[in-house]
Amino acid sequence: MRIEQLEYIAAVTRLGSLRRAAEELHLSQPALSETVRNLERELGVDLLERKRSGATISAEGRELLPHIATVIEAVDRLRGAAGDQHRVSRMIRLGTVNTATVPLLIPAVREFRATHPVTQVEVVGAQQTEIHRALLEGSVDLGLVNYLRGDDVPPDLETTELLRGRPVVCLRPDSPLAARPAVSAADLADGREPLIVMRSGYLMHRFIHRLLAGRTPSFSYSTDGAEMGKLMVAEGLGVTVLPDFSVIGDPLERGGTITHRPLADGEATEVLLVIQRRRSGSVPRAVRDLHQLFVRRAGTPAAP
Repeated sequence: MRIEQLEYIAAVTRLGSLRRAAEELHLSQPALSETVRNLERELGVDLLERKRSGATISAEGRELLPHIATVIEAVDRLRGAAGDQHRVSRMIRLGTVNTATVPLLIPAVREFRATHPVTQVEVVGAQQTEIHRALLEGSVDLGLVNYLRGDDVPPDLETTELLRGRPVVCLRPDSPLAARPAVSAADLADGREPLIVMRSGYLMHRFIHRLLAGRTPSFSYSTDGAEMGKLMVAEGLGVTVLPDFSVIGDPLERGGTITHRPLADGEATEVLLVIQRRRSGSVPRAVRDLHQLFVRRAGTPAAP
């Protein structure tokens, strides 16, 4: 068994196909496939599920991923201790639902870069369920997701609260609703401004449907993630509802292109932004460092 065989499996898992893994590794697809087959024969397990459309990690392969990651990380530590300057830079994959991406994530990644100049950070936008699955499979190292106060969190993931806020209406300063001290659910439903709603699967989609309590906006847009929602608001397409920590400090808000108003009707729901990682298996130092950096920047105590 060779370490590159395990690294190849990790690449196929991360990229989702043999073809993309071969391109990244600068190998021919047949050579990569044969290397993986040799490992499968040695282990007696089919690590990949091969179809006409391509090859992806098998169920048996997913079960072995934590062990594969542990071996790769141990070799990385050995190489580092030996002062090997030619090893491949580690990549951290960070899954995010995009809420608070700019106000929190960008400064954190910038600071991380200063202390880990050869470690790449890949930011992957996805829905919460997709991030949870990727964390458990090992194809994502850290996840930034939202919860409403009282929601259950997955027991297999270590969850640390970063930010706590309340839903607000995000709108342009010249919107008719901006003249009001607060915006009600009726204001959002009456069609005075088109409503930009997060697509099904996002927490704020669930919240807005609960807020409207069966009332249907006369016209609305649907989009993926807070960042696109804020851009649509900035372009005058309507208003949206987001956690306050997603709007306050955003470059669009600092530049005066968007602003926010509280929700009326005594709305007191709390939204939490948390960072999550797997409980099982060893955690590479760079991942621990980035995790701690997020916690420190958010101003909350680190989880033990």
